[in-house]
Amino acid sequence: MGSEFGYAGKILRVDLSQGTTVDVPTMDYTNRFVGGRGVGAKIYWDEVSPKAKSFDPENRLIFANGPLAGFAGLAGSRWQVCGKSPTVTPETFSYANLGGSWGAWLKFAGYDAIVIQGRADKPVYLLIQDGNVEIRDASSLWGKGAIEVREILKGTLGRDIRVAAIGPAGDNMAVMANVIAEDDSSASGGFGAVMGSKKLKAIAVGTNNRKVIAANPDKLQELVKYARELKKDSRFIFSGPHRIWAAYVPENLKLNPKLKRDACYGCISGCIRATYEAENGERGKYLCVAAVFYADPTKKMGEWNDDHFHASKICNDYGLDVLTMGSIIGWLGSCYRAGILTDENTGIPISKIMSLEFIQTLARKISLREGFGDILAQGIVKAADVVGSKAKEQLGYINYRTGTAYPYEPRIYITTGLSFATEPRLPMPQLHEVIFPVHLWWDWCNQIEGAYVSNDVIRSIAKKFLGSEIALDFSTYEGKALAAKKLQDRVYIKECLILCDFAWPLMAVKHSKEHVGDPTLPSHIFSAVTGREMDEQGLDKIGERVFNLQRAILIREGHRGREGDSLPEFDHTIPLAKKPGLNPESQVPGKEGEIISRMGAVVDREKFEKMKDEYYQLRGWDVESGLQTKAKLMELGLEDIIKDARIATPHEDL
Repeated sequence: MGSEFGYAGKILRVDLSQGTTVDVPTMDYTNRFVGGRGVGAKIYWDEVSPKAKSFDPENRLIFANGPLAGFAGLAGSRWQVCGKSPTVTPETFSYANLGGSWGAWLKFAGYDAIVIQGRADKPVYLLIQDGNVEIRDASSLWGKGAIEVREILKGTLGRDIRVAAIGPAGDNMAVMANVIAEDDSSASGGFGAVMGSKKLKAIAVGTNNRKVIAANPDKLQELVKYARELKKDSRFIFSGPHRIWAAYVPENLKLNPKLKRDACYGCISGCIRATYEAENGERGKYLCVAAVFYADPTKKMGEWNDDHFHASKICNDYGLDVLTMGSIIGWLGSCYRAGILTDENTGIPISKIMSLEFIQTLARKISLREGFGDILAQGIVKAADVVGSKAKEQLGYINYRTGTAYPYEPRIYITTGLSFATEPRLPMPQLHEVIFPVHLWWDWCNQIEGAYVSNDVIRSIAKKFLGSEIALDFSTYEGKALAAKKLQDRVYIKECLILCDFAWPLMAVKHSKEHVGDPTLPSHIFSAVTGREMDEQGLDKIGERVFNLQRAILIREGHRGREGDSLPEFDHTIPLAKKPGLNPESQVPGKEGEIISRMGAVVDREKFEKMKDEYYQLRGWDVESGLQTKAKLMELGLEDIIKDARIATPHEDL
């Protein structure tokens, strides 16, 4: 099994029930599905029965990188975890996207993916190093924290080892358990619990060879240089309406000298990812939700102490998803104020919420499934069902499919409604393609020094990347179905390559006359790395293929097509109110870029259904049912899934 340009050439298959490993060719999958999410979805479709549960041995846990992993200057070394998730109701296929360096090390070690099946008789970890694969006893590691396990294995195996591990939350199959990997990168979606169900404590990857080969290395270097020029100074900086968050961005070191920029392996120029160093010398990732889920956003950074950072580290070591934990904390606080839950009836010091004592107790009880923690370990929605109707009233505005926060919601950013409606989990990369240009536009509206995304620029970005100038005009539902399709297809190929969401696509460019990026760049990079000549449309077509494969999986596992493509009822019935966060006044671009506020808005039910009509037509699906058609699957080269796919009936198949 030789390699091809951009690929290691092998997928490692591990059967933990049998204690066996075998290599198979990557190229069986890459022609149609490229890598990452595409390969993961195809393996899942072929091998996981719709009747299998997330914690069954028959579930597959798939770790995959893409053809760009290991190359410098591309921000292409991210990696995916795919499988059936316990966080979704009903359980179904889902995915997670991680950064750091583990994905690149997997490529360097000779593999493009790992497929885990079965269940070990006792705790084990997997060691992959320089062509050798071992399933080793992990009994002494079981019950230990994910960060602690990482340090133990690096101390034993060498500091150059890269480790992905689970903590006690994963060991005990708490549904919000994460996989915590090198550089504190994390995979949500409950895949830490799936690892725990398989008795797999960690995967350690080591190599002495960091060589990756491109088909056209000279062309690739030209493109890397071009990408760096486009990316230069083009990051959003958390100012304007969201300036309260500015102090946790590493550009603002004068506000927070405890931060140091910490880019993932092979990045273009870095992003807001940083390392934080607390007063006690403890260090760790400080990014996005992990940085602020346990901090008061109404305070200035200078008034904060290190507790918010320590809270994040506690959750990481237990292996708990901080986004889910933030929702649980908010719900517990609401139930406490309503007199439903108390310190006494939960065994958790809710009266001391936002203290270290509270988060330490909460994380321990959930992870070890002690007392009320066992109820919480089932997820916030199921926990509310157990506590009762009054507790359900305190859930507030969450994503009911996953029990997590509901950011960039469609009452503000209309386009995101289609992403929320059609995905099994919080679709952050899709939301970012809507919100990132708006971030930069906020800076321009607030006259921030150096801001460059004017009304004219944001309309040009919308036309070039999302199909029409009105795609980012949130005074109308027009253009939103096309925008949703275009960004989904692009995101899906991005998660096959795998390109970083903070870096790609390069929509806005500071140092150019028009300030609009180049949507063709990923296709040129793919061609230079793999030798497969591909234009922008060809690459997006592969993204559309993978999106349709995932849609077929979801439908096969119970998603109800048009009926299932729905939003929480509050989106349609409760007017948007002011709330703390990045955009408290709900300000967005309106007609011709004018500043409008979506305060008081709802998602118009009739207009949303008409938007779905247009979306299904653009997708080539049956409009009445929302099901895929045989003709569309044939067009996308998915003939082999038609036999087992639930598609529109012949009279509906137009």
